[in-house]
Amino acid sequence: MEQPPGPIHYFCLPRLPRRVAARANRRFDVHLHLSQWWPELETYSYGPEVDFSVAGLLGELDGAGIGAGVLLQLETAPSVEETLREGAEKGAESGGRLWRTSTVDPTLGAEAVSRALSLWEDERDLVALKLYPGYRHFYPHDRRLDPLYEFAERRRLPVMIHQGDTLYPNGLVKYARPVEVDEVAVRFRRVSFVLCHLGNPWVTEAAEVVYKNPNVYTDTSGLLGPPRLPYFSRMVELARRRLLEVITYVGGPDRILYGSDWPLESIATAVSIVEGLDLPEADREAILGGNARRLFRAPGA
Repeated sequence: MEQPPGPIHYFCLPRLPRRVAARANRRFDVHLHLSQWWPELETYSYGPEVDFSVAGLLGELDGAGIGAGVLLQLETAPSVEETLREGAEKGAESGGRLWRTSTVDPTLGAEAVSRALSLWEDERDLVALKLYPGYRHFYPHDRRLDPLYEFAERRRLPVMIHQGDTLYPNGLVKYARPVEVDEVAVRFRRVSFVLCHLGNPWVTEAAEVVYKNPNVYTDTSGLLGPPRLPYFSRMVELARRRLLEVITYVGGPDRILYGSDWPLESIATAVSIVEGLDLPEADREAILGGNARRLFRAPGA
């Protein structure tokens, strides 16, 4: 079977003390958004101080000691070509610190999926594919997606799947429950799946799907509302408690990935949820980067 090369990009870090730089070089955010195809970006962001630019995002990553991250393309993009173009441009502008993904909507039909696969074939720096059930009304086990999963298996690309609540009220959350990933995780054992957002609000359900299936991971992104909410500090406590429950249920931190969902969450706040866990430092650092570096086959992982 073809073994494609790993991501061609590497981390570009500012000058830091050696110990801090080594840790930052290993920290990795698996869930970032920055796209012209999200016109409501400012409306849903965590606050008015957000700098919606590559430089602004890199500044927040630096402030939290994070070397690089996965830039997830949106289902609102007008075409697969646009997801690839935008990802390439922002990846280059970031000096390779924002890693490239793409997405496709299977409800557009088999031809749309086939065209996406044809376009992805020549893109050697893709590090993951992203699916948006809930926002687009399909189940992850929809047979129209089988060619995509076969491609992901051949290229060893993780498939990241939106889970739980949708930002917009016209989404249908029945399509975005973690249990709906179980079937496809069984059918495609050699594909790594990531349940985004801990499956929130179905956190225990997500934990069971991860526990049961050794090829399923979950990320910590998007667990908070905006800081202006009156119970925000309690939301942070709840997110940390839920995350610890998932780790306990699964039996360890090895398939838990740190992600922020920036700009919906500030990176500093998202990191603080993990740093505040009552776990050994090695386990916290695994969540903050070590696990993701292995999954995404980062250099030196």
